Amino acid sequence: MRISAKAEYAVRAAAELATGGETPMPAEALARAAGVPHRFLEGILTDLRREGLVLSRRGAGGGHLLARPAERVTIADVIRAVEGPLVFVRDERPGEIAYQGAAAILPQVWVALRANVRAVLEQVTLADLAAGHVPGVVADLTSDEDAWRNP
Repeated sequence: MRISAKAEYAVRAAAELATGGETPMPAEALARAAGVPHRFLEGILTDLRREGLVLSRRGAGGGHLLARPAERVTIADVIRAVEGPLVFVRDERPGEIAYQGAAAILPQVWVALRANVRAVLEQVTLADLAAGHVPGVVADLTSDEDAWRNP
């Protein structure tokens, strides 16, 4: 699985918004805080607004803020807002693909992959990121040194 720059930038920016609570953050300040190129961030904010994750306020004291509490926004929500479904195989949903022969059961592998990706990304909220911790089940997955290595 590959996390795109757009998805990663979106999560970083959303996490910064989570630290601001109900105070709107101007896009320029958000870009600096998240370490995201400002021009790229504008498109991300458009996607997040369209999906109902971010609100924007105009005028003096305006900016962007989360549309709902950070505890109710997961990393999966943010990634879906900017990229669509979490796991695609050749631009198709894993359960909609059929193979023949020895690969006939491969859709089960793709669906299992999606289930595991969801199990992690739907557990971690923006509030978790803002607080600097992840839920125990996610932390447990990283406790093995092999989890940090690429084979």
